[in-house]
Amino acid sequence: MPSWIGAVILPLSGLLLSLPAGADVKARSCSEVRQAYGAKGFSLADIPYQEIAGEHLRVCPQEYTCCTTEMEDKLSQQSKLEFENLVEETSHFVRTTFVSRHKKFDEFFRELLENAEKSLNDMFVRTYGMLYMQNSEVFQDLFTELKRYYTGGNVNLEEMLNDFWARLLERMFQLINPQYHFSEDYLECVSKYTDQLKPFGDVPRKLKIQVTRAFIAARTFVQGLTVGREVANRVSKVSPTPGCIRALMKMLYCPYCRGLPAVRPCNNYCLNVMKGCLANQADLDTEWNLFIDAMLLVAERLEGPFNIESVMDPIDVKISEAIMNMQENSMQVSAKVFQGCGQPKPAPALRSARSAPENFNTRFRPYNPEERPTTAAGTSLDRLVTDIKEKLKLSKKVWSALPYTICKDESVTAGTSNEEECWNGHSKARYLPEIMNDGLTNQINNPEVDVDITRPDTFIRQQIMALRVMTNKLKNAYNGNDVNFQDTSDESSGSGSGSGCMDDVCPTEFEFVTTEAPAVDPDRREVDSSAAQHGPSLLSASLVGLVLALQRLCR
Repeated sequence: MPSWIGAVILPLSGLLLSLPAGADVKARSCSEVRQAYGAKGFSLADIPYQEIAGEHLRVCPQEYTCCTTEMEDKLSQQSKLEFENLVEETSHFVRTTFVSRHKKFDEFFRELLENAEKSLNDMFVRTYGMLYMQNSEVFQDLFTELKRYYTGGNVNLEEMLNDFWARLLERMFQLINPQYHFSEDYLECVSKYTDQLKPFGDVPRKLKIQVTRAFIAARTFVQGLTVGREVANRVSKVSPTPGCIRALMKMLYCPYCRGLPAVRPCNNYCLNVMKGCLANQADLDTEWNLFIDAMLLVAERLEGPFNIESVMDPIDVKISEAIMNMQENSMQVSAKVFQGCGQPKPAPALRSARSAPENFNTRFRPYNPEERPTTAAGTSLDRLVTDIKEKLKLSKKVWSALPYTICKDESVTAGTSNEEECWNGHSKARYLPEIMNDGLTNQINNPEVDVDITRPDTFIRQQIMALRVMTNKLKNAYNGNDVNFQDTSDESSGSGSGSGCMDDVCPTEFEFVTTEAPAVDPDRREVDSSAAQHGPSLLSASLVGLVLALQRLCR
């Protein structure tokens, strides 16, 4: 027999003895409570038909009650579950913002890289045919490394781009000088002088700045979206303390026990309970807001000077311009390399010359807009950035605003317009205590939740640290710096482009001045005398070498 039945059928004298002092001896019906309790999915076998004495209650006021011990336990668990769901639902916007926008940006950047590689490959195959195809791995490796960097790989962009131009110089140097044989050491010497020679003009320097800044900004921004997503997901899954669960039970379901299931908590009462339960989450707000500000700054960079779309779309044209610069300056470049690295050995034999393909000396042309592949989701970076900026601004102060967002929900509280007819934790009346400020330390005098302000939540502190690290990365990305390689870049910048040469191959002190006339080497009398006799036809002479190289590679 349920315990509450015995309490109902007690003799009147026994019932009077069991009542607290000053209690109303008239037991009221629990029919409304039974209906509301059953609507929650609980068994009605737990609940009495009339109020019983409440000495057994551990959370709610120990007065006449419609709650048994079992009911109070179940309603405590129910209040915990509802609180967890409320926090998750209230933070749904910020979580979905980071999840969906991370997906959009990641798809966009990946497809942008794929399209840029395809564009370059199609253009170079159409323009240079077999000559390009036989050297295509140089360009494929460039895009492979760019993709690896974007996906978080340990790639130093500056070093990788320097290596690309050095490899390209080695390949082209052999093509424009097919009459010579070049050892690996010799080619290494050639590549060491890339900066002084500037065989590709100013394209490598400009492209390095543009690519480095754009990729650092793009990768860091997507990493920021990832961190924001993870922090929001983790923080929204709360684990209320025992003190919080007691306060939640008292606020949400003690009205049931008092026979007032339709009376909702007072708004200010709810705020104090939520501020106590979410004190640690509120402490996340400062670092979260700094993180959002840093994300917005990098977003502005993505719209402007660090726009990866404006860098990658024409990268094929920029590289082709660099190659044409090399072709046009091939004689000067060769003469200065021979001066610096020594006279190379003649090749065993030269193949007979054949006419070059008609389009070999044709400058590469960019795709027309209708020819270019469409970007991810048929959108543009500017549109994506405009959208995410709006969403990011709305997510500021989201964690300190949680109590206010939850307590203004009509399904939770009686609202601000009904301050007299609401549950104040003891009865249906106005809630008098003052509202606490936000954050853990301000809960020392919270009248509703027992909060230990000396023990910050370690889990929340971990999220604060993750945000702090990410904010630092974003600030560096805003300035065009990659924190993973700042030290490396600083060290390498002063190493000198002539370092690493063998003493018998590269001189220790040698300066290239590409604007001067090419030096004449006695051992190259045949080539240089020809150049002297036909000064205006210097480009034609360089193209002869390219034709020979084409035949040499294509056979």
